[in-house]
Amino acid sequence: MSATLGAAHTFHATSLREYDIRGIVGQTLHAADAYAIGRTFGSIVSRHEGRTVAVGYDGRLSSPELEEALVQGLMASGMEVLRVGRGPTPMLYYAATTLATDGCIMVTGSHNPPNYNGFKMMLGRKPFFGAQIQELGRLAAAGDVVAEAKGSERSIDVSHDYIARLISDWDGGDRLLKVVWDNGNSSAGEVLARLVRSLPGEHTVLNGEIDGNFPAHHPDPTVAKNLEQLIAAVAEKKADIGIAFDGDADRIGVVDNKGQILWGDQLLVVLARDVLKTHPGATIIADVKASQVLFDEVQRAGGVPLMWKTGHSLIKAKMAETGSPLAGEMSGHVFFADRWYGFDDALYAAVRVLGIVARMNGPFSDVKEALPHAVSTPELRFDCDDTRKFQVIDEVAGRLKQSGAQVSAIDGVRVRTADGWWLLRASNTQAVLVARAEGFSEDGLERLKAELVHQLEASGLEAPDFSGENAGH
Repeated sequence: MSATLGAAHTFHATSLREYDIRGIVGQTLHAADAYAIGRTFGSIVSRHEGRTVAVGYDGRLSSPELEEALVQGLMASGMEVLRVGRGPTPMLYYAATTLATDGCIMVTGSHNPPNYNGFKMMLGRKPFFGAQIQELGRLAAAGDVVAEAKGSERSIDVSHDYIARLISDWDGGDRLLKVVWDNGNSSAGEVLARLVRSLPGEHTVLNGEIDGNFPAHHPDPTVAKNLEQLIAAVAEKKADIGIAFDGDADRIGVVDNKGQILWGDQLLVVLARDVLKTHPGATIIADVKASQVLFDEVQRAGGVPLMWKTGHSLIKAKMAETGSPLAGEMSGHVFFADRWYGFDDALYAAVRVLGIVARMNGPFSDVKEALPHAVSTPELRFDCDDTRKFQVIDEVAGRLKQSGAQVSAIDGVRVRTADGWWLLRASNTQAVLVARAEGFSEDGLERLKAELVHQLEASGLEAPDFSGENAGH
């Protein structure tokens, strides 16, 4: 299909990210951007001989306006737009997958503050990310779109089918659990309310109303502070488990009956052991920030652990390539291809983990307490200019290679020593470097942190303050 020059549109330099398009509404992101995304993405779909695009949006105050402009842009490129409406991101993925659309776009700011918003995309069955997003920006700036056409739009309700499909994989037997859910005012609210009515057991939902102001707490379940309300409610209700979501419910947070947080890699241990019972020898994927305990436990359970790059789009692509039935990230993205569709879905992950807990003989807290103990830093993020951050990684990698260190260079540098490991990588989405370290002892962790500081200083960077950052893991 030949190029047609339409109205050129230039996106703000900070909005075209590695995994999505995202910005501050009214400052770096506007309705005109949403229209341009629709016009350009619709042109890309058309040039792939496609026609249908599913669209959904989250509960942010700016989402309805951005969704409307997006739909208008898609229709101007001749697309048939299926409007799924407000709900969690995975419900849109479900619609796009089961209806076999040619693409989908979710309007969501994920776990960012209320004044942010953005767009997550799929082209066919695959995530649309990285170089594809940059190409979309280039096409928009050149006005390189298909000739204007008259598309169509219709609203569809997939929520009933989606909830029924979630319920169909419940495998918890007869034990009735007491569960506390913290919806975090996320876009899952209405779907979650209907889901829990269909699940056995006793369910309490906190912050169930969809509210783009996020009045209870920030919608990011990977930050311990955001789980305090859930932990208190688990204790008050004497619940078996607590589950939390991020702003668009594609990431999960979990606490056990004692209020202990199971971080993303610890949750993946629980899920991997279960999946490997029916997929012995399968590849289980986790990102480079995950604990060594996870990789060791996957191997112990008869699986093949695979460390891969951080980023939900990158993990999904690797999963499809390797035929892995399960993958996860420290950030709380969990991807099931075992009985599911390979996309990240916190609601589905919740149903699966509840089934496992319901089949356990003892309390859920037994799992965390039986895991090998390690001491670690949380994920440490510190500013580093976009033009410098990847250079720093290359410099550190060069020095480590010369020293003969045991290094994995899958995503940044992850260095193993007798004390444990440390990681330094450049964020794909922000002007920051990300560091983490995990040791077998407090003393060992201090030595690992000292090595990390030494490498940063050798590249002329002031090392962040790591004091007081250790935590059991």
